[in-house]
Amino acid sequence: MRIAVYCSSSSKIDEKFIDFAFNLGAAIADSGFDLVSGGGYISSMGAISRGARSKGGKTIGIIPQRLVDIEFADHDNDELVVVDSMRSRKGKIEELADGFIALPGGLGTLEELIEIWVGRYLGFHGKPIVILDPDGIYRKLHELVIELEDSHFVKPGMRDLVLWATTIEESIEYIKSHYQDSDE
Repeated sequence: MRIAVYCSSSSKIDEKFIDFAFNLGAAIADSGFDLVSGGGYISSMGAISRGARSKGGKTIGIIPQRLVDIEFADHDNDELVVVDSMRSRKGKIEELADGFIALPGGLGTLEELIEIWVGRYLGFHGKPIVILDPDGIYRKLHELVIELEDSHFVKPGMRDLVLWATTIEESIEYIKSHYQDSDE
């Protein structure tokens, strides 16, 4: 089983987010999951892979050639899949992952999160999605989704297709329970 994590590649974020990503990677590996990530070595993206590897976890990075060319790739991944575009990257991550966790990040993280969320709503996949937000960075997004639903721009229940979590433990347990429930 594999968990994909969407997260920041910004080198300017607070170190606490990088430490949190490392801890999430370690917890993913401790839980017996493999990690799928964007394949970069900096910021939260690199930290999550280092965290998983620190506990003996397998890491699979998916990265466009253009980012490899600017020396952004984490060559320590167990597998580094080089694709031709960001669209290909998102598709490959979706294909390989059994569940998704979004950490605080920028527009790229938001785009990946929204796309995988809409895909679940439309029935293109049934994989669990978690927004892991220990510091409330996504609070206004949550409020916006509620407002969009209240105004009938978003269908009822769409916000319930993701778990809004604050801890690593509840995030991993949610993904585990999704598959334990489906085995029964």
